[in-house]
Amino acid sequence: MADIAQGGGGGHGDKKVRSKKASTRVDMTPMVDLGFLLITFFILATTLSKPSSMSLAVPDKQNKDTPQETEPLKASKVLTLFLGKDNTVWALDRIAADDDKAKTDLKKVSFGPDLRTLIFQSQAQVDREHGKDDKGLSQFVVVIKPLKSSTYKNMVDALDEMAVTRSKRYALVDALTTAEKELLGDKVE
Repeated sequence: MADIAQGGGGGHGDKKVRSKKASTRVDMTPMVDLGFLLITFFILATTLSKPSSMSLAVPDKQNKDTPQETEPLKASKVLTLFLGKDNTVWALDRIAADDDKAKTDLKKVSFGPDLRTLIFQSQAQVDREHGKDDKGLSQFVVVIKPLKSSTYKNMVDALDEMAVTRSKRYALVDALTTAEKELLGDKVE
């Protein structure tokens, strides 16, 4: 605890009156107690960060007996993203995989600004060519196809790009057509 300073400040025999000298030692015990109280308070009052998750809209299950009344997507409105190995994305912009131009127009892009720019450009082109639908939404659709060599992180990154670019219509497809397999060749593995 605290020490009480003993001793006088007198002159010891020369009969002069001198003032007592105060001790220069500072007792840090109350400061340490206050520090621990503050640390305890902030630990108990702090909210730990909660994990955040991305919402993903999934269509309702369809009855197999009921025919679907959807029309097939036109390739001129679709950007197809093939998620490959080493964080690469192979993109087909408004071209079907079985088209003759597909081999020359297959682009290799990386996640981030390159992919984002491609999405924005493709969406602007579709909006110019086809306009908006009855509800005022863009008719642009992104089809995301993870390959066997891609990782879960690649899929999450692609979904993040959909959120960043505010793309309303996108689909995750896990199967490749034979034309897409031929187009991609050794990139599938």
